[in-house]
Amino acid sequence: MNSLIAYCGAAAVPDDAWMRWNVDPILIAALAILAFGVARGLASDARAGWGAIALMAVVFISPLCALSSALFSVRVLHHVILIAAVAPLLALAFPQRRAGRVPLAMLVAVHAVVLWLWHAPGPYAWGLASVPAYWLMQLTLLGSAWLLWRAVLSPATPSGLALVALAVTIGQMGLLGALIVFAAQPLYPVHFASTLAWGFTPLADQQLAGLLMWVPAMLPYLGAGLWRAWTSLRPAEVAL
Repeated sequence: MNSLIAYCGAAAVPDDAWMRWNVDPILIAALAILAFGVARGLASDARAGWGAIALMAVVFISPLCALSSALFSVRVLHHVILIAAVAPLLALAFPQRRAGRVPLAMLVAVHAVVLWLWHAPGPYAWGLASVPAYWLMQLTLLGSAWLLWRAVLSPATPSGLALVALAVTIGQMGLLGALIVFAAQPLYPVHFASTLAWGFTPLADQQLAGLLMWVPAMLPYLGAGLWRAWTSLRPAEVAL
């Protein structure tokens, strides 16, 4: 299916997967510019900045990119890494220091709409149909997640509000994952031959994708919620 061959190229198969590195010079230059900024001390947390760069290299440069053209579950893993790992690391590296002008509730809603939109079968297929559509998908997912994480992790955001935002995000992601898991038939276009080559039927691949979004994707949000709850209780403990 040519419609699935966009930025990451043809679907990887077991015989060539580990040779499928992406050496796009524009992408490498963009990551190099970000790395230069971190090295020059522009990031508030350099370790978080380097971690975000390393994970972006994994999802966009390593063979994971080509493998995401073969398996819907790997594509969802790719998206989960972007929104639940890269985005919070970027939020730590480039934090929000003051109360944001955009209400946190709006950031939660926008990110939820973006996530559900790109995982609806039609927009998902369109997002893989061309390089511009692919990057629109990636940048809106990462950008909306980064803005949400910046607000959630900001000391200027009340802990209670941050916890509600995290709980709502966990809930909507879990619902999306459950809908994907329990769908009675494959909903997303796949390379049937390459999916079978990896030992999956399209439906099993889709179910694995839903499980990834339903359970593992929630862990960073849960961890952030526990951290915010703990830090909000610490002053009370000191007072005792």
